[in-house]
Amino acid sequence: MILRDAVHGLVSFESEEEAVVPRLMDTPEVQRLRRIRQLGVASYAFPGAEHTRFAHAIGAAFVMKLLLARLRQIHGDLPFWQQVTSERAQDALAAAFLHDVGHGPLSHLFEDAIPGTSHHEEWTEKIVLDPSTGVHKVLISIDPHMPERVAALVRGEHPLPYLARAVSGTLDVDRCDYLLRDAHATGVRYGIFDLDWLFRSLRFAPGAEGTAPGLAIDGAKGLPAIEAFILARLFMFQQVYLHKATRSAEWMIRTILARAGAVIADGHRLPSTPRAIEKSAHGQKLILEDYLELDDGVISVALRAWENAPDPALADLARRVRLRDLFKTYELFGEQALPDGRAHALEVAREVARSKGLDPDLYVGLDVASDTPFGAETEPLMVVYAKGPARPLSDVSFILARLAGQVLSRVRLVVARELRDDITRALGST
Repeated sequence: MILRDAVHGLVSFESEEEAVVPRLMDTPEVQRLRRIRQLGVASYAFPGAEHTRFAHAIGAAFVMKLLLARLRQIHGDLPFWQQVTSERAQDALAAAFLHDVGHGPLSHLFEDAIPGTSHHEEWTEKIVLDPSTGVHKVLISIDPHMPERVAALVRGEHPLPYLARAVSGTLDVDRCDYLLRDAHATGVRYGIFDLDWLFRSLRFAPGAEGTAPGLAIDGAKGLPAIEAFILARLFMFQQVYLHKATRSAEWMIRTILARAGAVIADGHRLPSTPRAIEKSAHGQKLILEDYLELDDGVISVALRAWENAPDPALADLARRVRLRDLFKTYELFGEQALPDGRAHALEVAREVARSKGLDPDLYVGLDVASDTPFGAETEPLMVVYAKGPARPLSDVSFILARLAGQVLSRVRLVVARELRDDITRALGST
């Protein structure tokens, strides 16, 4: 199979071990990813952000192909049991391609909006292991034990640490693709880094005797490349993933879904409601069949139908989202961003909403978003030199030493447009 990709150019899966990718591509569970946007509602802020989880899956598998080629260039000094065999390569390609197959609609917000919904990683594992899925049938047709191995890799578990972390780690194929792809689609340059040079700089870190090595960076060549990669992720969170318009739209949709669930639980029927949401509202366990019926289009149809709901607030919020009449944000800094300060600010905003006759639970909220760009303690990436011992990345990089363990945080009030000025004045006087 040969494809044209907007990010990687010519993408091919032609060898015998790569054939697993086109076979998995034709399964219903993977085709569903065409109907789920990679960045959810980020197109409210970045009009080009319409790319899908399907395109990202192909990109991640191709990056894994590039990584496997590099690993085979450098694994010659390892004992055979630590090398990249054809079976391991096949498993890694499948895991890279399927790592997001369990993703819900509208990026990550769906996981928080529906009570009892598992995270997408758990749904991915269910899809891989459930005998009824097309994905599972493809994998067992290759090897009866392949589903279990692929599920473990997606969890970041493998006897070879370097292979496990290639699927789920600081430097994994998921991040390598989504940073480049999201930067391309949103039109920003923050996510650009030199993937080719980064992979060319990979080495194996010396491990304890009898243990498999992890991946390392060549200190003489690769330090700027890995710094650029980690900084690219930081800048993408700052400028794209935590953008105020995106976070506002996500908060509104979560509120809509929660409100719809409450209306259904009270015994009312809402048109075009997906079965999964109805069952969740009634406290029933969500099954895989119902979950796989969910995608961005299904949720969009429901939101449009709910504009005619008997509940006025639900109808109003659904209409606002469709028309991009988004809530405004008020960012909290310093003492206001601390727990006591944010609680006070939220109560002030809620009181303003009450005074205007609006339900403070629906028209005012607090959005707290955070990310740790480089957690050096959890997974130290080693740097190797021609002479001397291997050293953790944070020990040899001035930039990353300062960044290690730091948390990027955004604390914002999310308020209806008509409340913003009054809330700004009220908070300015406290």
